[in-house]
Amino acid sequence: MKKSLIFIIIAIILIIVVGIVGVILFYNTSLKAVSTESSPVTIEIKSGSTATDIAQTLKENGLIKNSLVFKLYTKLNNVNGMQAGTYKLDKNMNVEEIADALQKGTDYFPDELKITFLEGKNMRWIAKTIADNTNNTEDDVYTKLADKPYIESLIQKYWFLTEDVLDENIYYPLEGYLFPDTYSFKNKDVTVDEIFTSMLDEMQKKLEDFKDEIQDSGYSVHKILTISSIVECEASKVEDRAGVASVIYNRLKNNLSIGSDVTTYYAIKVDMSERDLYQSELNKYNPYNTRGPQMNGKLPIGPISTVSIDSIKAALEPENTDNLYFVADKNGKIYFAKTEQGHNENINNLKMQGLWYNYE
Repeated sequence: MKKSLIFIIIAIILIIVVGIVGVILFYNTSLKAVSTESSPVTIEIKSGSTATDIAQTLKENGLIKNSLVFKLYTKLNNVNGMQAGTYKLDKNMNVEEIADALQKGTDYFPDELKITFLEGKNMRWIAKTIADNTNNTEDDVYTKLADKPYIESLIQKYWFLTEDVLDENIYYPLEGYLFPDTYSFKNKDVTVDEIFTSMLDEMQKKLEDFKDEIQDSGYSVHKILTISSIVECEASKVEDRAGVASVIYNRLKNNLSIGSDVTTYYAIKVDMSERDLYQSELNKYNPYNTRGPQMNGKLPIGPISTVSIDSIKAALEPENTDNLYFVADKNGKIYFAKTEQGHNENINNLKMQGLWYNYE
């Protein structure tokens, strides 16, 4: 074979290799995002659109670099069922992300919002959290809570909600019934109703596991959640909660007031982190204030915070003790006692250590 022919063959092979490499590079480059910066674009994919139609729409709106490459990608990766609808896409999305969004259809939420509702927080905190994360105001939350027909509709829907929440002395009818967790919503336009529904649905799922225990306890769901909320706010450590629940039940049986500071804070609508309680606040009657008069052997009129599963368990399965007293120091540690003398000794020790709450 002549050298010239060998050179021609080698040249052809090189051209083919370079061509293949070039095509691969072009394909991979075309799959990348049009821009590295965010630039949202809203497009409409009409019903009956073909892959060619969709590729053309994406190219015309500057969302992809090459319509042919997009079609090839969907073919090679078996991207089927791209759905009609209105999409908010972004020029910093690559072809894979765009194709995935179009497959998800109505389940694609680019502005998805996640809100975490914490345990042991009251409705004022919930209202502020909703206002801080959505397009609702705190007043929107309170207005919904004050809507009696709305609350009555929820009572009809959820087995664990009863007319107990309609008592005129209840501050917020859904206090203690909204399960604390992290929830996802489509965007900031989520309504208060949608948020409440998600949290109530989750509470229903959680309480189903305890339905028989609640019925056997001799206490209503409302009272169990009320006890759970006191336990939640008094005991920061899970291992202390069944002990705190035991004291609550023992004091109720002995016709003693529960004497829980957290109920007084709730009654006066002040958070514990804000300041110490005044003696006048402790002594004032309020159906939430278990430190006040006329509260012997009584629970607060309703829950005072969101509750965790651990606190619900503690309320349903308290420790078997004779303790009638508990006190928490400023670090959240719980001290139990069977007698008033033992309780006073715990208090004196806390005072000497500078761990006692001072009331003015």
